[in-house]
Amino acid sequence: MSAPLLTVEDLRVTFGRGDTAIEAVRGISFTVARGESVAIVGESGSGKSVTALSVLRLLPAPKAHHPSGRISFDGQDMLGADEAQLQRIRGNRIGMVFQEPMSSLNPLHVIVRQVGEALDAHGAHGDQRARVIELLHSVGFPDAEHRLNALPHELSGGERQRVMLAMALANKPDLLIADEPTTALDVTIQAQVLELMRTLRHETGMALLFITHDLAVARAIADRVLVMKDGVIVEQGPTAAVLNAPREAYTKTLVQAEPKALTRDNAADPAPVLSADDVKCWFPIKRGLLRRTVDHLKAVDGVSLALRAGRTLGLVGESGSGKSTLGYSLLNLVPGTGTVTFRGRNLKTLKPREMRPLRRHLQIVFQDPFGSLSPRLTVRDIVGEGLDVHERIAPGEREARIAAALRDVRLDTDILDRYPHEFSGGQRQRIAVARALVLRPHVLVLDEPTSALDVSVQAQLIDLLRDLQAQTGMAYLFISHDLRVIRAVADEIAVMRRGRIVEAGPAAQVLTAPREDYTRALMAAAFELKAR
Repeated sequence: MSAPLLTVEDLRVTFGRGDTAIEAVRGISFTVARGESVAIVGESGSGKSVTALSVLRLLPAPKAHHPSGRISFDGQDMLGADEAQLQRIRGNRIGMVFQEPMSSLNPLHVIVRQVGEALDAHGAHGDQRARVIELLHSVGFPDAEHRLNALPHELSGGERQRVMLAMALANKPDLLIADEPTTALDVTIQAQVLELMRTLRHETGMALLFITHDLAVARAIADRVLVMKDGVIVEQGPTAAVLNAPREAYTKTLVQAEPKALTRDNAADPAPVLSADDVKCWFPIKRGLLRRTVDHLKAVDGVSLALRAGRTLGLVGESGSGKSTLGYSLLNLVPGTGTVTFRGRNLKTLKPREMRPLRRHLQIVFQDPFGSLSPRLTVRDIVGEGLDVHERIAPGEREARIAAALRDVRLDTDILDRYPHEFSGGQRQRIAVARALVLRPHVLVLDEPTSALDVSVQAQLIDLLRDLQAQTGMAYLFISHDLRVIRAVADEIAVMRRGRIVEAGPAAQVLTAPREDYTRALMAAAFELKAR
């Protein structure tokens, strides 16, 4: 047999030194053969991403160091390589898709430049613009020819993730390390991206190291699975054997952690807490030397809906369909027209100073936790910021409320003085949820709140949201591309496509007997992936 492409032996990763050192990875060993797909699964904070970043030496030195271990890529010692050797490998022979695309893309550069840089860095020749368009098409980026000059903030979360995929695949790497690459993708694009990776493996012999918390994705993409917990590999083997007949109790817990479908008596619908009528968010498209408006991007195009006390409206649709923009518009975070009524007032007519007292009742959990948490604030300040603005309570009560909010999302209070960069993606998302819940709002918009969470924490968060809703009567707008999660939380479902709601109704009806072809395609993509 030929030597493995990637070999990891007795790898240990420690952050800090002395008594405060944290051992994130504790003596793991594994291999990835040429053309093989290996998935690392486990809960947030288990060491999956730290392992992936170690392969390319991307951990922050000297804080992060390797007390022991060896990493070999095609015979090259990665831990002992100098910077010049690493530069020849990074982005060329090893591609990397990072977990949070908004923090990985340069906010000042258009996407054609960013994807093009990956080609330039390793001496690619030919028509660069055509190659960039080809790459974007290959990962399902919509209307690539006309959006090459878009900046990252002008893209949806799923579109940003597809740009990252295009950059990673630009030089046809021998090994692609993908850290939660499908997290922000809707189910149809997720299926396309997984099929793309399978095709590239078969055509080019590319190997894949795939980090994910989604066991359905691991089942669809991986030949072998490694299950990590607390920095060690607790179980590994062929995908079917590990996921269909797990030996370890921890693996069994992960496999059984799928959210259960919501069952609730909706015979009497409560009155709407917030209602929207004919909401539109059109953004001008400007071209030419004088930047004249030649058309409009109709992100939200005449949407009407109602959020009811103690009920959840699930909003689904493909990336770029306008889901997040609609959520922002309902809270007056982006400009738009139409009527949004809360407590008898049309939010669209209020000035910022008039909106401020209402914001404590209208909270949001953003899709990208890293981008929405200030890197300069501790967890204590992040979660308590809303209390400082809206309630101004005594210090002792403030501490108690912050601690309670952290416990609600299953986080320990010993993290209060740490900063966002010290946490995994899933832990950051739980901090973002705690920040919104600490004020106990009347309306909570949740924009992909579970996308960065592992399956067990996902199930815990869903149970938590249900309990809080039952206790407080909060109305939720739950935006998600994961229909399995929507099934677990939503009383009603609205399906968006190209800025419009194409189908809406009770969750059971939309999930089991959709009327529209588009909705049927979404359901098939979601539940066929799970059945693989």
